[in-house]
Amino acid sequence: MPGFRAVLVVLGVVLHSLLHASPASADIVAQWTFESSQPASAGPFSPELGSGSASGFHAGSSTYSSPVGNGSAHSYSSNNWQVGDYYQFTVSASGYQNIHVSWDQKSSIQGPGYFDLRYSTDGINFTTFSSYISEQYVWNSNTSIPQATLNADLSSVDGLNGASVIYFRFIDTSLGAIGGGQVLPGGTSSVDNVTISAGVASVPEPSSLLLTGLLGSGLGLFRILRRGPRVG
Repeated sequence: MPGFRAVLVVLGVVLHSLLHASPASADIVAQWTFESSQPASAGPFSPELGSGSASGFHAGSSTYSSPVGNGSAHSYSSNNWQVGDYYQFTVSASGYQNIHVSWDQKSSIQGPGYFDLRYSTDGINFTTFSSYISEQYVWNSNTSIPQATLNADLSSVDGLNGASVIYFRFIDTSLGAIGGGQVLPGGTSSVDNVTISAGVASVPEPSSLLLTGLLGSGLGLFRILRRGPRVG
């Protein structure tokens, strides 16, 4: 049946196109470069791209500043670190899934060296995603140091997909300074280029609906062709 073979060929081409379509690239939900915000306090500060807020917390007094960043003129820095002090970044993931966080961080020789990345959807109960070391680097405004960039792929954390608000904290977990000994009041830790990205949530999926419709139409046409023309 030539007509039936033609239908199969057309359906095969269309289905191959749908099933092998390139996935959508990740969107930047929020990004803080600190070039326009130039923080000099605990905040909060709006991102340079997207929407959200950045802030700092110190149990004691702290001096906040925006010294040279990692390949840029400004970063977010503070001193007088104690265990439990943190930088916090808050965004909405409504309509998003597969969250990813990247950031640049460094500490001075007398600054804190040991941090956790923690997340929460209520701002009260936080879960540790990873522990990391904030190394000692010398940043300059012209050249970015790739080793200073940290990445966290939270796509496995289903509870963050579509969350109306997510809190991320880079929290000091030790009195140990990166250069050895204990953290001193003048020791600093700085962050830069904090980027929260995600994929657009796949609801609805027009390609899936089209695929279902094509399959149904194909099966219907298959039945008609199998029966052959009606004899009146």
